[in-house]
Amino acid sequence: MKWNDLDWVTSRLQIQRQLQRIPHEGLHLVEPKSKAGRRAITLGYQAAEKLRGHNELQQKERLFAGERWQENDLIFPSTIGTPMEPRNLIRFHDETLQKFGLPPIRFHDLRHTAATLMLQQGTNPKIVQERLGHASIQLTMDTYSHVLPDMQNEIANRMDELLTPISVQLMPKK
Repeated sequence: MKWNDLDWVTSRLQIQRQLQRIPHEGLHLVEPKSKAGRRAITLGYQAAEKLRGHNELQQKERLFAGERWQENDLIFPSTIGTPMEPRNLIRFHDETLQKFGLPPIRFHDLRHTAATLMLQQGTNPKIVQERLGHASIQLTMDTYSHVLPDMQNEIANRMDELLTPISVQLMPKK
């Protein structure tokens, strides 16, 4: 993601590229795998504020790096502005989990966690599909079907509430 992909006014982030390692060439920004991968995500207030703080920190890193900085407009670059090496991100992720006493999980599991939480909160699966950039709703539903049993119980209870007849006492006429 690049800073110019973020609209600060609307808090919308355009996903237009992904980082890919090309054999014998290194890391490159390329088009997403599918048309659905190109998408816009609206960020919440807290997420946008975290990015503002991150941007300020990045400006300091840019100054510290001096002439070594290679401007690529990346939101999450290396300490010299180049695309971040994935293994460094994973190492940082693992160290952070350990630092806070959290169980080890893969970095990619964060994506699954976000999707599961959205579904458990009652987010329309179509919205989850769009945020994840899945090409089909079927992929989203197949991948996150483990969330559906709890959702089935919840909707069953809601339907009971909606369909339970309301007792109406008829007043006898005088």
